Amino acid sequence: MRPSGRALDESRLVSIETGVTRHAEGSCLIRVGGTHVLCTASVEDKPPPFLRNTGMGWVTAEYGMLPRATHTRSKREAASGKQSGRTQEIQRLIGRSLRAIVDRQALGERQIVVDCDVIQADGGTRCASITGGWVALRLAVNKLMEKGVVTSDPILDHVAAVSCGIYASQPVLDLDYDEDSVAGTDGNFVLTGKGKMVEVQASAEGAPFAAEDLSVLLALAQKGVAGLVEAQKAALK
Repeated sequence: MRPSGRALDESRLVSIETGVTRHAEGSCLIRVGGTHVLCTASVEDKPPPFLRNTGMGWVTAEYGMLPRATHTRSKREAASGKQSGRTQEIQRLIGRSLRAIVDRQALGERQIVVDCDVIQADGGTRCASITGGWVALRLAVNKLMEKGVVTSDPILDHVAAVSCGIYASQPVLDLDYDEDSVAGTDGNFVLTGKGKMVEVQASAEGAPFAAEDLSVLLALAQKGVAGLVEAQKAALK
């Protein structure tokens, strides 16, 4: 029995509210169970220096967790003057995931920065950030196309992410904190709307896991991401 009472292949309740900030070109608040992330997409009219005069754009991401997003207060990273390794790793993952479904030539010489701020954490914050980050990015690109600044849609597909793992010796979909903190195997799966893999992160927290286990977790992830893509579509309507 899972702590939440969910079935092994059951995701947490997902909601995505769009247009939650006034100034960002794209924004949403995504709630995946007890994990809540504010995602904003900001358009900059010039690309990073390494892409100048190439005709190509860039999509990048920044990630942060509010001090009381977790059970105990954590210090603001700005106060220490540097980001933690975990923060850097997560924001790079978000950026890679979003760039994977963007035609950067069609985007043109501009940059879109997707900020993901965790308001409340209950496991799967990076996955929720990718899923919500795509919605914010989609909304920002829509505005560029409405203005005629971008004439060909640079977004090629949906992208979303979900965690899967082995909890109490059973493969489960969409781990919350109670499961994630004691899981024997923990994985994050980033998939496109067409089911292609962008990135898979899986690690044994205890005993090694078999190749068959990874296949089972991938099948669970495909089901979970399909549901997240439907949530993305519903939010954009």
